[in-house]
Amino acid sequence: MTFCKLTFTFWSILGAGAAAPPRDTAADTAAALVQRVEIHRTEYGVPHIVAEDLKAMGFGLGYVQSEAYSASIAIAMMASRGVLSRHLGAEELDADFAARETHARAVETFHRLDPDARQVYLGFAEGVNHYIRLHPDEYPPWVEPDFTGVDALARDVQGWSRGDAARFVARLRAAEAGGGADGEDREGSAPHEDPDHFLLDGSNAWAFHGSRTESGRPILLRNPHLRWDGDHDLLKRPSGLTYFEAHVRVPGVINFYGDFRIGTAFGIIGGFNPSLGWATTNNYPTLSQVYRLAAHPTLTDHAVLDGLPLPLARRDATVDYRTADGGIEVETRTSWRTPHGPVIHRTDDHVYVLKDPRDGEFRRGEQFLRMMMASSLDEWLEVMRMRAHPTSNFTYADRDGNIAHYYNARLPRLPNPVTGDTAAHASSAADIWSELVRWEELPLYLNPPGGYVQQANDPPDYTNLNVPLDRDTVPPNLPEPRLRLRSQLSLDLAAGGGERLSLEGVMRMKHSPRMLMAERTVDDLVAAAGEDAGLAEAAAVLAAWDRTAAAASRGGVLFERWAGEYFGGGPDSLRWGERWDPERPAETPLGLGDPAAARDALGAAVASLADDGIALDVAWGDVHRVVRGDVDVPVSGCPSTLGCFRTLSFETLADGRRAANRGDAWVLLVEFGDIPSAYTVLSYGQTARTESPHFADQAAMFARGEMKRVAWTAEDIGRATISRYRPGEEVRPRE
Repeated sequence: MTFCKLTFTFWSILGAGAAAPPRDTAADTAAALVQRVEIHRTEYGVPHIVAEDLKAMGFGLGYVQSEAYSASIAIAMMASRGVLSRHLGAEELDADFAARETHARAVETFHRLDPDARQVYLGFAEGVNHYIRLHPDEYPPWVEPDFTGVDALARDVQGWSRGDAARFVARLRAAEAGGGADGEDREGSAPHEDPDHFLLDGSNAWAFHGSRTESGRPILLRNPHLRWDGDHDLLKRPSGLTYFEAHVRVPGVINFYGDFRIGTAFGIIGGFNPSLGWATTNNYPTLSQVYRLAAHPTLTDHAVLDGLPLPLARRDATVDYRTADGGIEVETRTSWRTPHGPVIHRTDDHVYVLKDPRDGEFRRGEQFLRMMMASSLDEWLEVMRMRAHPTSNFTYADRDGNIAHYYNARLPRLPNPVTGDTAAHASSAADIWSELVRWEELPLYLNPPGGYVQQANDPPDYTNLNVPLDRDTVPPNLPEPRLRLRSQLSLDLAAGGGERLSLEGVMRMKHSPRMLMAERTVDDLVAAAGEDAGLAEAAAVLAAWDRTAAAASRGGVLFERWAGEYFGGGPDSLRWGERWDPERPAETPLGLGDPAAARDALGAAVASLADDGIALDVAWGDVHRVVRGDVDVPVSGCPSTLGCFRTLSFETLADGRRAANRGDAWVLLVEFGDIPSAYTVLSYGQTARTESPHFADQAAMFARGEMKRVAWTAEDIGRATISRYRPGEEVRPRE
């Protein structure tokens, strides 16, 4: 869609000081909703949705997502019903069977939602329907404009973790194949995972207290990392990982700017309102617990609990699917449940039950909506007690001067010792957890000394180095302490020397190209290489290198290739000279533990680059690129494994160069005052439509480490608006 520049006074509804009176929306039609919402598109295609009520706001959000991502939004709604196999084939069966459960839960619970959340879901579904009616040629013939609020809610309903179940069963079967008895403690245990292994995962968050800023006002950074989906046709199927920048406003009710997930009314949201804001980071708690019950010796499909037979409830589900020749077949699957959770594995002697505190939770969207509407720290924390979204930490700042970090999780209060990846034996109901760890028992950092909190996907022990977590005060099933390289660099940048920071200074700091692994190892590597005359050129390149992943820096490509050879050749604990030490959490690991292996790895890296025709001193940005549409530019940043805070992962192109495909994508910086001041950048833009000017218009900006100013006030939005319309009025319905 092409937009033209307009200059006018922003819609007068923005000046209204009170919410519109409640209306009976049961009989709302799309035509009625259209008249209650207006879309203002500003530069870079960001939609500012101004509505008279929450249902009209949801309507606008469903419509603009469909404008940007076409049929994928409707197909996401069909996926939530569990009916895609009927149209796309048997490869969708697993997802459809799971979706049937969560959709049934949505049907069961929709009436229990807060009325405000119900209105948003209803509006979102009708906004998608409205777009389908106006643009039928964009959709497969089997997509009908008949989505409901229940379908929209089902996108946010959580089920029990099939991933946890599959991993446990795979480990259990591996143990059985290795000769372990069915009842031994070794069952289901994972292979030893070295605590120094630096996995790829991501999101960064900072909050700075006014004592650390030039303005005296708090600053918040939101910087999640997910796959960019460059190889995924997002016009046909959403991934659930794509961010969508938007501003939603219902005067007197809500005024929120942030990110939504494509294909959902809510998803996992971060951003700000006039009073406060927050960022999310994955918290990786162990939520589910597997229990091993004795199988009943004589009664089929029964376990034993409290000395009594426990019947296993049978559930048969049938899904129809399209065959390769275009016919329709059906598949029926049988599952079993207990009052404590689903049965995930059975043997002659035992029944394995998974109990997951996420199972059936339906209020995630309601919680995020209430957070978006909160106006103070106390109000926001009260909403957080819902814990309806249990897999994210929350980093917070507000205009009253507060900063905070809350380790948010629905941790079960285990009656048994923590079993890790093994099953806990349950002979009575008292052996099975029945309540959650209280909200007050989870770590909360509020205005800590040093004036900062940070999170980069490690446990909360080192959120602020001045206040290390006392493990005796937290539940035993909190993840074990660790502090990986990206988190250590986050701490180093955030704590700094206590200097005062501007909003623009935090932006520069966020895009720092420092590579902490290089800072910790290059001197030892150069010394090791000096013993081999054949590595003299490589040693000289590394010695002259600035230890960064800056686009113009020379030496990083060689180091990256070496790190893959050296750290990929054995456990990290044997590769470092000093392993990570919780007594020196931000200074270790350090140095090389095996100089000879490091020297051999450097030789392999040199040979590998030569085979690929890449010079040892090639500039980082000559190899590492942002490629989107007509944009093909150098970029700074490196994978989390190398210790970059500007985290990027890359896929290899046909010509040997590497294109960013994961990591930094959506970045939000906001400073709170009487009026919030904010910057954002969304690397892949606001749409998957390649013909749109907003498909790649932020890519080069992102690569340069720059961000765009957020249009927040009515005056800012009016100046920046390039298109203004009500949903559908810019097209004429087909006859």
